[in-house]
Amino acid sequence: MDARDGIEIGAGIHLDVRTVGTGPRTALVLPGAERTDEDEAFLAALSAEFTVVMPSHPGFGRSPRPSWCTSVDDLAYLYLGWLERTGFTDVTLIGLQFGGWVAMEMAVRSCARLSRLVLVDSVGVKLGDPTDREIADLFAASHADLDEWIYADPAFRMGELSQAPEDAVLEMARNEEALAVYGWQPYLHNPRLSHWLWQISVPTLVAWGARDGIVAHEYGRALADRFSDARFELIEDAGHRPQVEQPEQLAKLVLAADL
Repeated sequence: MDARDGIEIGAGIHLDVRTVGTGPRTALVLPGAERTDEDEAFLAALSAEFTVVMPSHPGFGRSPRPSWCTSVDDLAYLYLGWLERTGFTDVTLIGLQFGGWVAMEMAVRSCARLSRLVLVDSVGVKLGDPTDREIADLFAASHADLDEWIYADPAFRMGELSQAPEDAVLEMARNEEALAVYGWQPYLHNPRLSHWLWQISVPTLVAWGARDGIVAHEYGRALADRFSDARFELIEDAGHRPQVEQPEQLAKLVLAADL
């Protein structure tokens, strides 16, 4: 099964949702700012054992954003309510980059419908001093710099935008605009979130690209240490989006029976 549908989940919110596979377990994948088609290989690898559900956040991809939906808190409550209404249980919640922040905000509020949490090169938490730069400034960087920081392998980079497909460029621009709405200030983190990670009661996998130029893997190791039950895995030959560059390797980590 590979389907893409527009669904209404309440409060005037319509989401573009991709569903892949018919496995006995459910994986809810919360994307970052990548284009939807970049995650195809990762979703396909997960579908060996999962029914994989991946929405586009309001404002990203094809999902419209109501004017009132402007915070990661809004997204966390939105998805928790959605899980409640769908009746999904024992969900493996996978947060990719920005989606990892949303996933953590969900899990500190409720793990009732979750069985595992997976964070992949996540942002969202301040671990160092207020003056420490832990996350590269995405909004001030050139496209060429972002390409280099995000992807270890040049083959995955979009390159010169004037030569890229128009639809891909428009989706990228829309995603970057939405990311700024949710993460402009404080910059891509919630100052209080680190103090609540102890609330997360499910096993957690923190996976990181070894060549991440946005958030270094040392940050990922320190993040894993903040959880009561977490392990850290480094993914070689990958930058900020291992699900794009090393989808099979990341999927194997997720599919492992024991976190």
